[in-house]
Amino acid sequence: MTSIEIFFGLLFGLTAYLIFRSLALGFYTVAPNERAVITSFGRAQRLKGSTLDTPLADDLSETDRERYIFPQIQVIPPGGPYFRWPWQKVHKVNIAIATASIAYDPETPDANQGGMVLEAVTQDQLNIGVTGQIRFSICEANLYAFLFGVKNPIAHVMGYFVSVLRERIATFRAPEDNTSGEQHLEGISINDLRKNLNLLNEQMDQHCRSSAARYGIVLDASLITGIDPPPQIDGALAAINTAHNEVSSEISVAQALADQRIEESRRAVEIQTMNAEAEVEPLNWLAEQLRQLKQSGPDAIPGYLRNVRLDLYKRARRIIVEAKS
Repeated sequence: MTSIEIFFGLLFGLTAYLIFRSLALGFYTVAPNERAVITSFGRAQRLKGSTLDTPLADDLSETDRERYIFPQIQVIPPGGPYFRWPWQKVHKVNIAIATASIAYDPETPDANQGGMVLEAVTQDQLNIGVTGQIRFSICEANLYAFLFGVKNPIAHVMGYFVSVLRERIATFRAPEDNTSGEQHLEGISINDLRKNLNLLNEQMDQHCRSSAARYGIVLDASLITGIDPPPQIDGALAAINTAHNEVSSEISVAQALADQRIEESRRAVEIQTMNAEAEVEPLNWLAEQLRQLKQSGPDAIPGYLRNVRLDLYKRARRIIVEAKS
């Protein structure tokens, strides 16, 4: 066997191997909870338009719209088998909803007490520990940002969430409620945070809507379950709250008694007013009768007075007549 035959044999075998490998390994499938993106020599298959043409841009400010412009790419839906060429690469992502602690740090798992408690500072400079969970999922409409926008999108979106959460805690102010009559305890914002966890969670959901346009990750919901002060001041804070509750209770009792007295006084005034009106009503009726008598003729009033005197004479037991000298 000559060298030329050996060379062509090796070339034929290499070609057959590459063809077999391409056919055997070129097929792939996409699971129901997955989406796939194909890249050819590192470039994804793009569509017309960008994220600015999608509803995701509505959650971005005017300045952020210029920073987070990502192209629309071809997304392969669940199913298969699909075929790819050797120079193409398949990127699969799981779009199922995932759950993580709000203190989870993907780059440093041991931070924040093993990813369980997040430290934050309140408006009155109190260091607190925040616990809770966050649900997130990969945005199918912005897979380019998740796959190619940043190196570690989970770390970026967790950092963004933590920064927003700390900013909201540092500037949180409870809404004024004048209807309940409850006295507000000034200087202790941790009480406001504990009483308004639902409001804080709603604010976090609203501020984190832009994460889908920024990083391709949808923050589905945040659930802050606990806000705890440092152990060394927990007892003092409990004593302050107890004293405040006692004062609020005394104020409420005094306010209730004052309201009761005011209501009793109002009722007494109404009763006296009705009694006075009842006494005045016969006088008004008599005045109206005399006015009508006066209009009937000049002799009506003297006749009426004569009849009144006769009636009085009948009722009297003794009559005294004063003689004129």
